[in-house]
Amino acid sequence: MIDFILQLAPAWAEAHAPALIIVLPLLAGPISAFLPGSGRVAWVMTMIVTGLCTLLSLILLAQVRSVEGGAVISYAMGGWEPPYGIEFRIDALNVLILMLVSFIAFLTSIFGWPTIRAEIREEKRAMFLGAFQVCFMGLLGVAITGDAFNLFVFLELSSIATYVLVALGAGRDRRALPAAINYLLMGTIGASFYIVGVGFLYAATGTLNMADLALHLQDTSGNRAVQVGFAFILVGLGLKAAMFPLHQWLPNAYSYSPSFVTAFLAATATKVAIYALVRFLFSVFSLEYLFEGASLALILTPMGIAAMLACSFQAIFQTDVRRTLAYSSVAQVGYMLLGISLGTAAGISAGMFHLVNHALMKGALFMAVAGVVLTYQGSRIHDFAGLGRSAPWTMTAFAIASLSLIGVPLTAGFQSKFALVSALLESGWWWAALVVVFSSVLAVIYMGRILQAVFFKPPNNPQKRHREAPLLLLVPLWVLALANIWIGINGNFVAGLADDAAQALFIGGAR
Repeated sequence: MIDFILQLAPAWAEAHAPALIIVLPLLAGPISAFLPGSGRVAWVMTMIVTGLCTLLSLILLAQVRSVEGGAVISYAMGGWEPPYGIEFRIDALNVLILMLVSFIAFLTSIFGWPTIRAEIREEKRAMFLGAFQVCFMGLLGVAITGDAFNLFVFLELSSIATYVLVALGAGRDRRALPAAINYLLMGTIGASFYIVGVGFLYAATGTLNMADLALHLQDTSGNRAVQVGFAFILVGLGLKAAMFPLHQWLPNAYSYSPSFVTAFLAATATKVAIYALVRFLFSVFSLEYLFEGASLALILTPMGIAAMLACSFQAIFQTDVRRTLAYSSVAQVGYMLLGISLGTAAGISAGMFHLVNHALMKGALFMAVAGVVLTYQGSRIHDFAGLGRSAPWTMTAFAIASLSLIGVPLTAGFQSKFALVSALLESGWWWAALVVVFSSVLAVIYMGRILQAVFFKPPNNPQKRHREAPLLLLVPLWVLALANIWIGINGNFVAGLADDAAQALFIGGAR
C-alpha cells in the first residue's frame, strides 16, 4: 500500500507535501470568502481543498512509514534551515493527526452543505466556508510545525476562525453569541498562558525550534524559568484541550454552534490540542525532569479521572442530546489524558488510539444529530422519540457510534478502551482500570437514555411528516459508522499507527 501511494504520487507532491498541505487552505480560504453566489461554489472549493489535503496527508503517511520505525521528514520553509528558520517536521506522531484532521474535514465538507443552507444566511455562507478553511489550516499547522512560536500562530489562526464559526450559529440559536464570547475569552486566556510559557523557554534557551529546545533543555532542567514555562504551557494547552476543570467553554460551544461546526470541532479541535500537549511533554521535555513526572502524577492523572467521572455524571442529567455528547467529549478527553499520564509507550499508544477512535465516533454522533436537527428541528432527547422507525438509516448509524462510545465489543471504542485498561494493569494501576470500567457503565446510562427514546418510545407527533436525512449527510455519516465497526473487528492498522506514534516519543524520552 505504501509503495503504491509513493508510485502514484508525483515527485513535486512528495517533495513539497508539508508546505502544500498548509498553503492550499491558506490561499483557498480568503478566496472562498469573497466568491459570489449562494455559497455553493465556495462549498465545492472547500471539498476540493480538503480532499487534496487528505491525499497529501496520505503521501506524508507513506513517506513516514517507508522506513521501519518511522522516518522523520524535515521541511525548511523558505530555504531557511532550522533552528533559525521555521521547520515543518513530520514523524509518526503528527502524521497520524494530519491524516485524522484532513479526513474528518473532507467528510464534514461533504456532509455540511444541507446544514449550511438551513442554518447560515445566504449572504454569509461564502464567508462561513472561508473561515472554516482557515480553521482547518490552523489545525493542520499546529500539527505539522516544529517551531514553538509558529505553533502559537497556527493555534490562534484556528481559534479566531472558530470563534467566527461558532458565532454564525446565532442565525439558528441566539445563544451561539454568548457561547462564542465565552469561547473567545477562555481561548485567549489559554493562548496567553501558552505564549508566556514559550517566552520563558526562549529566555532560558535562546531558541524556538522544538528539536533544538529539547537539546538545550537538557542542560537547564533546574532553571526556574524552564519550570515556570512548563507550567504555563501545560495550563494553556490544557485549556485548549478542554482538560477538566478548564472545559467550561466546550458544552455551550458544541451545543449552539452550526451543526457543521460542531461535527468538525468535536472530532478535531481538542485532539490537536492534546497532540500539542503530548509533543511538549515527551519531545520537548521528558520524564527525566522531576517536575514533569510530578505533573503527570499530580495533575494529568487526577484531572483525567475527575473528567471521566464528573462529566459522565453531568451527561446523565442533560435533556439536550448535543449537551449530553458535549459533556461526554470532556469525559473522553479524560481517558486520553489518563493513558498519557502513565508516561509509558503502552499508555501513550492507548491514549492516541482512543483519540483517533473518539474522533470517528463523535463525528458520527454529531452528524446524526445534525440530521435530526435538519429534518425534525429538535435536539432534545424528547425530540428523538420514535426516530428509529421514521429515520432508520440515520438512527442505526447513531446507534453504532453510541455503542462504540460505550465500548461494546466489535466497535472501535472497545479496542481503545481495552488497550487503555491493559496499559493501566501493566503499570499496576488496577484502581484506574476500575474507574475506566465504571465510567463506561455511566456511558451506558447516558447513551442508553437516548437509544431508548429512539427505538422504544413512540413518536411525539405521529402526524408529523417523517423523512430521512439527505444523502449528502448520510454518506459521510455511514463512512464514520462503518469505520467504527472496521476498527472494532480489525483495529491493527490504527493501533499500529498509534504504536508508531508512541514509539517515536518513547525514543525521545518516554519510559
